[in-house]
Amino acid sequence: MDFLLTGDAPGRTTVLLAHGAGAAMDTPWMNTVAEGLAGQGLRVARFEFSYMAARRTGGSKRPPGKAETYIPEYLSAVEALACEGPLIIGGKSMGGRVASLIAQDLHEARRIAGLLCLGFPFHAPGKTGTERAAHLRAIPCPTLICQGSRDPFGGQEDIAEAPLAPAVTLHWFEDGDHDLKPRRRVTGKGLEDHLAQMAADVAAWAAPLG
Repeated sequence: MDFLLTGDAPGRTTVLLAHGAGAAMDTPWMNTVAEGLAGQGLRVARFEFSYMAARRTGGSKRPPGKAETYIPEYLSAVEALACEGPLIIGGKSMGGRVASLIAQDLHEARRIAGLLCLGFPFHAPGKTGTERAAHLRAIPCPTLICQGSRDPFGGQEDIAEAPLAPAVTLHWFEDGDHDLKPRRRVTGKGLEDHLAQMAADVAAWAAPLG
C-alpha cells in the first residue's frame, strides 16, 4: 500500500487519514490539512481506497460502495503503516466514517490512541438524522469531530443535540460547509483560517493521547 507522508519525523504522533468519497488523497484541501497538522508537530499519513487508486490508471469513476465495504482496506492500511509513536486514525467525510467503524476494536486492542473525523457524514444532504453515527453513542475511544455549522451532511441546527458518547468531542466551525469553509461575508474568515484553527485544535486534542 502506498502512503503519502507529511511531517515524517521519528516518534511523532501519526494521523492516518483517508479521503472522502469523491476526491483523492492529494487534493489541495487534503494537502493543506496535512501540511497544517505537520506544522503542529504531527506526522500525517494519507492513503487511498482501491476504487480511488484505480481512477489514476483509467479505472471506473463510478461512486464508491457503502462505507462498510472499505473496512478491510482501512485495516490493511493500519497494518501496513510503520508507526513509532501513537497512532490516530480518521479521515475526510466517508474516510472518517470508515475509520469510525473500526476505531473501537483497535482502541481496545491498544492499536490506536484516537479517532479524528473531518466533516462527518451524519446523513445524506437534504435529510436529517444521526443513524450513521449510532456507533458513536457509546464509544469510549477518544474521538474528535470537526464539523461545519452549515454542513449539508450534518449541520449544527439538525444534530446539535446528537446523543454522542462522552469520549466524543464535537467541534463546530462557524458557518463552515462540508469542507469547513465559511462565507467570508458572514464571518470575515476564509477556509485557510478554519483549516489553520482545525490543525491547532487537533494538535491540542491529540497531545494528551500520546
